[in-house]
Order: sequence, then C-alpha cells, then structure tokens
Amino acid sequence: QVQLVESGGGLVQAGDSLRLSCAPSGASGYTFSNYILAWFRQAPGKEREFVAVIHWTGVSPYYADSVKGRFTISTANAKNTLYLQMNSLKPEDTAVYYCAAGRHYGTSENDYDRWGQGTQVTVSS
Repeated sequence: QVQLVESGGGLVQAGDSLRLSCAPSGASGYTFSNYILAWFRQAPGKEREFVAVIHWTGVSPYYADSVKGRFTISTANAKNTLYLQMNSLKPEDTAVYYCAAGRHYGTSENDYDRWGQGTQVTVSS
C-alpha cells in the first residue's frame, strides 16, 4: 500500500501561518498524476472533516466554508507534492491534518483511497 507522508505541522499562535506538505513515500514510485488530492482534518473528540480538494493539474480548488479565504491548496507537479498554506490560523483549526488521494472529486472520505498518517497542527490563543 502506497504511503502518503505529511509534514509541516507544529505549534503556532493564533494569527500565524503554516504550510503543510504531502508527498508519496520515497520508495513507492507512486505519482499523483491524474489524481484528485485533498486535505482533511480531525480535531480531538470530533469526526474527520473535509478541508480542501484540488485536481492534480491545479484546477478546481474547493474549500470548506470554515477555511475559505484563509487556506490555499496547491500542487507542485515537478515535486509530486501537495500543499496546504494556512494563514490567519485560529484555535479551532487545531487538529490532525491528513492528505488523501483518489479518483473521484468530492468532499467525502469515501472518495479517497490513499491516506497519510497525519500531521498535528496546534494553534494557541
């Protein structure tokens, strides 16, 4: 099973920025080409929720209302990498963030069949 690897999480203060990255594990030889890529997050005691989605070519980004205007999803084809730029972070953004890849454009976890292990983002007030 191909492993996706997230990085870039950390502890920041409200109003700060972070950029998350996601790429296939080095030995897999897996490529994001022609996949739909997404970010989800799971806060303590809550179910995992959709954050943003994009086609590998960089078209059709779509965001959850809670992050619209603050977060930007993007891809870097040459680096086979997915990003999530998070600005104006709020304490309620605290969660484990997961990247996902699949063949169906959607906001449901069921649309994606490859997942990372997650990276913790903690925003203090």
